[in-house]
Amino acid sequence: MSNGTLEVTVVRAKGLRNSTLFGTLDAYAVVEYKNQEKKSGIGGPGSCSLERLFCFCFHGRGSNPEWNETFKFKVHASTEAEDDDLNKLVIKLMDHDLLSDDDYLGQATIYLNEVIQKGMEQGKAELQPQQYRVVFSDLSYRGEITVGATFTAGTSSSS
Repeated sequence: MSNGTLEVTVVRAKGLRNSTLFGTLDAYAVVEYKNQEKKSGIGGPGSCSLERLFCFCFHGRGSNPEWNETFKFKVHASTEAEDDDLNKLVIKLMDHDLLSDDDYLGQATIYLNEVIQKGMEQGKAELQPQQYRVVFSDLSYRGEITVGATFTAGTSSSS
């Protein structure tokens, strides 16, 4: 068994579907790796210059939020080939609501077997930020999220 640290950077999302009739999205990400879970802040203004200009007035950040947040996870990886489910990263996107339960917007699943295996062999491996489809429970398309990951063997810090 090999130990290491997985660093996941949630960069941005685009084209997220608003789940509420009124108001804008206050999207945040819940990043899950095995039994570990991290939560981002509410995404900041995206590419819309009007949104950036008026973000002090409106809490909502819209369907194109940016986070640029990095999360660390402890990894206990076997050198044997493992099931894809053991090394998958699930990113759930949620819409924060003040007066009711937060709404589920969809999720992206990223399989990390190759980056972890390469990192164990070479000491470090990186998955450059790329876009992944966000899908709802019924597997319908709900937008895209940009995520990158780095696995470093032999480290065990977490934050």
